[in-house]
Amino acid sequence: MAGVLALAAFTVSAGETVEVYKSPTCGCCSKWIDHLRDHGFTVNAHDVGNKEARARAGISPSLGSCHTAMVNGYAIEGHVPARDIKRLLRERPQAVGLAVPEMPHGSPGMEGARSDPYDVLLIKEKGDQRRDATVYNSYNTSGQKRFK
Repeated sequence: MAGVLALAAFTVSAGETVEVYKSPTCGCCSKWIDHLRDHGFTVNAHDVGNKEARARAGISPSLGSCHTAMVNGYAIEGHVPARDIKRLLRERPQAVGLAVPEMPHGSPGMEGARSDPYDVLLIKEKGDQRRDATVYNSYNTSGQKRFK
């Protein structure tokens, strides 16, 4: 029975539609979209830039990255791994959404020879600055989870 519950929790967000606002020329944004699709999300890409979408979502520029997405009422800023989005949708915290500020090497869509540590941040209130957000998940230099 526990295995069935674990499988249900893992697939809870499969098929969710993610609306992504990005530049039409951003290659890493397109790679992040591929990452989401590979993990069961349906993605609608809007090649209009993301500054307006970020502002509408209430995400501070200090948490900004190259694309902004919306899924089930949550904002997703930057190169957030699909597994963290699935966890957010499963847990449904009171929050604006998740952010990976800037464009860290090694995050989904930014894979390459270099891989830097980075945090996925939970944005609790509209207008939160980087200092106000809490760490939702952390990744080490090999792209693996350091702690939950």
